[in-house]
Amino acid sequence: MDTHVGLSPQYKNTPEYARYLDEQDPLQSFREKFYIPIMHGREAIYFTGNSLGLQPRSTQDYVLNELEDWANYGVEGHLHARNPWLSYHELFPSLLKDIVGAKEHEVVVMNQLTVNLHLLLTSFYRPNKQRFKIICEAKAFPSDQYALDSQAALHGFDPAEAIIEVGPSPGRQDIDHEDIINAIQSHANELSLVMFSGVNYYTGQVFDMASICKAAHEAGALCGFDLAHAAGNVELQLHDWDVDFACWCSYKYLNSGPGGVAGAYIHERHAANTQLPRMAGWWGHDKEERFKMDRHFKAIPTAEGWQLSNAPILSMAAHKASLDIFAEAGMDRILHKGKQLNAYLQYILDDINAHQSEKVIDIITPRAEGMRGCQVSMLMLKDGKEIFQELGKKSVIADWREPNVIRVAPVPLYNRFEDVYRFGEILADML
Repeated sequence: MDTHVGLSPQYKNTPEYARYLDEQDPLQSFREKFYIPIMHGREAIYFTGNSLGLQPRSTQDYVLNELEDWANYGVEGHLHARNPWLSYHELFPSLLKDIVGAKEHEVVVMNQLTVNLHLLLTSFYRPNKQRFKIICEAKAFPSDQYALDSQAALHGFDPAEAIIEVGPSPGRQDIDHEDIINAIQSHANELSLVMFSGVNYYTGQVFDMASICKAAHEAGALCGFDLAHAAGNVELQLHDWDVDFACWCSYKYLNSGPGGVAGAYIHERHAANTQLPRMAGWWGHDKEERFKMDRHFKAIPTAEGWQLSNAPILSMAAHKASLDIFAEAGMDRILHKGKQLNAYLQYILDDINAHQSEKVIDIITPRAEGMRGCQVSMLMLKDGKEIFQELGKKSVIADWREPNVIRVAPVPLYNRFEDVYRFGEILADML
């Protein structure tokens, strides 16, 4: 789009250049839609949207509306609230479809991330004696590792034998894509499921989800993704990539509050199969017959068929406040600015390294544009913990991961290019 900021190949590590970029930014006004934390008497440089997104200023009104309707209507709010609670979850597919690249009937908002992962694994990890292995990334987020291990054990398999982890080759922090494909192909005859994150939480590496899914299907396996660090951060085309299932949280890039309601995607070929095994609950039962309270479960032939309980309205109200902002901003502009912020941040860090007597920061996030999102992971080669603690004293909110990585993620809806410059200035002064 011609309204996008155009970054010169010759970046500049100056406040004037950063402010120029902010002036040209079509999303600059969206920062005003969020509360920016105050730290040590000034606005923080908030670079942890990859851990917990900031609160939209509209969230309180959205939640308060539901509290008022609860007060005014009681149980009748299910039918007569401004957004009737009975169908509240139906507001979300149209708002999420462009964020995750899905058809509306393939998306549902429900539960929390790992709950949804277990529900989906119940349906899509169906091992037998021949095909029982799961391929995943090494150093996946622990909750995913626990879920996969427990699912294998529940089916009577030893996780040590059933789970195959693909990790970085010696001397690397990221995972070579060819190693993933080779692992899938070499275990094709025993493979039941390929399960990766969309973006690795530690390095910020974006995986080639389309080709991973293609390789899994060619091997006769199913393929799913945990999109906790991908939804709202990188381009997703789940339907077109033929992904079988996916799930994500809403409290990181989707700014929907701590422990906010999560989401799930089920490809329409599976969603329409009402005979597919699942953990059933009454909110997944056919809507026309739900209140007949019939003894036998009849699944809704969409992603809604995986629902268990009625909607958590207050959490969903916070989610809707953020997604309405996403709809106003447009996912294409969000993605474009996110790439620019990341590129500028990597340039600033390279410039800092160039002015040191020895290299102090190793960027372990891949450089290739298609392999990175908002996050940059900095492997600190010395004094990492001390530097991280000093950043906090300078009103920088970043994230520490053992043993020596500082994660920073400038996000497009509320971070500025000037934030990136100021972060670099503070870091350079410390070093």
